[in-house]
Amino acid sequence: MDAMRKRMFKALGTVVIACVFGTVGFYLLDHGQHTVTECFFMTVITLATVGYREVVPLDVYGQLFASMLIIFGMGTLIYFGSTLIAFWVELDLRHARRRKKMKKRIDHLKDHIIVCGTGTTGGRVVDEMIDTKTPFVMVDMDEEKLLAMCEKSEKKAPDISYVHGDATEDKVLEAAGIDRASGLVAALRNDKDNLYLILSARQINPHLRIVARATEEDAPAKMLRAGANKVIAPNILGGMRIASEIIRPDVVEFLDIMLRDKKQNTRIEQVALPAGSPLAGKKLSDTKIRKATDVLVIALRTDEEFIYNPGPDTIITEGAVLVVLGSIESVIKLRDSLQGKGSAPHLIDHTPTPVATDTNK
Repeated sequence: MDAMRKRMFKALGTVVIACVFGTVGFYLLDHGQHTVTECFFMTVITLATVGYREVVPLDVYGQLFASMLIIFGMGTLIYFGSTLIAFWVELDLRHARRRKKMKKRIDHLKDHIIVCGTGTTGGRVVDEMIDTKTPFVMVDMDEEKLLAMCEKSEKKAPDISYVHGDATEDKVLEAAGIDRASGLVAALRNDKDNLYLILSARQINPHLRIVARATEEDAPAKMLRAGANKVIAPNILGGMRIASEIIRPDVVEFLDIMLRDKKQNTRIEQVALPAGSPLAGKKLSDTKIRKATDVLVIALRTDEEFIYNPGPDTIITEGAVLVVLGSIESVIKLRDSLQGKGSAPHLIDHTPTPVATDTNK
C-alpha cells in the first residue's frame, strides 16, 4: 500500500508540474498581457484538448509550445489516470483478500469472544482482549471504526478479525462464529438494540456467556430476563467508583495501574479446570501452580461459593475456577499446563512427603 501511495503522489506531482509549466510558459510567451488565471485556463484546455477558444493568442512559438505541452501533458494525464485506477483496483483487491482471510480465521476460531459495538465501551473491551491475548471478533455497522481499530492495534495484534454488519441480525452473528463462541459482549448504542441482540444470541447459542451494557435504570432487569448472564450499568458503577475513591483510594489506584499501565502486564484472571484435570481432588499445597507458573491463587470458585484467599489445605474440586494474580504470560502458561499443551510444566508435586522419625530410638 505504501508503494502504491508513492506512485499516486508521483503521478499527481507530474500533473501539477505540467500545469505550472504550461501556465508559466503561456504567461512568458504572451509577455504578461494575460493574467495568471487566464494562462492557467489556457493550460487546462490545452491538456484536456476540449476545443475551447484560445485565451492567449498563439504565434509560431506559441503553437510549438502548445504542441509540446499537449504531448507532455497528455502523457502525464494518462499516467495519473492509470495510476488512480490501479490504486482503487488494488485497494478493492486488498479488501477482498482481507475479508477472505478474516473469514477463514473466524471459521477456525473456537471459544472466542464476540464484541458487538466498537464505541467507547466496546473499544475498551477490544483493548483488553488484545492485551490479554484473548481470541475475539468485532462486529459493528461502521466499517470505518472497525478499520480504525485494526490500524490502531496493528503492531500488537496484526490479525484482528471483524464482521461488518448489524449485530442484531442472525446472519451477522453466524458469520462471527456465534455457534462456536464462548462469550458475547453487547455494547451497542442503545438498550433496545442490546436487548434484541441478547435474545437473538441466546436462541442461537444457549451456552453462551453474555455480558451487556445498560444505560437506562430499568434495562438491567429486562436484559437479565432476556438471557444475559451479567449486565453492567456505567451509571451505577460510576457511583460505586466515586465512593471507592473516597473510602479506599490506594486500592482503586492499584487496580487502575494494573489495568491501564501499558508497561505492566499483570492481571487478575480466571482459569477454569478442564474436565478430568489431575488437580481435581488435590490440596492446593500438593500442586506446583505458584512454583511452575509464577501465579498466585487469590480465590477459588466452586459450584457453591467463592473461597477467598484459599489456604494450603484447600481442596481443588472438579470444575473449579481459579482466580489468579500474575502476568499475562504466566496465566497463559497455567492454562496451557492445565490443557496439557506442548512443553508446559507439570502442576502436580510428586515429591514424597518426608516421614518423621523418632530420634529417641
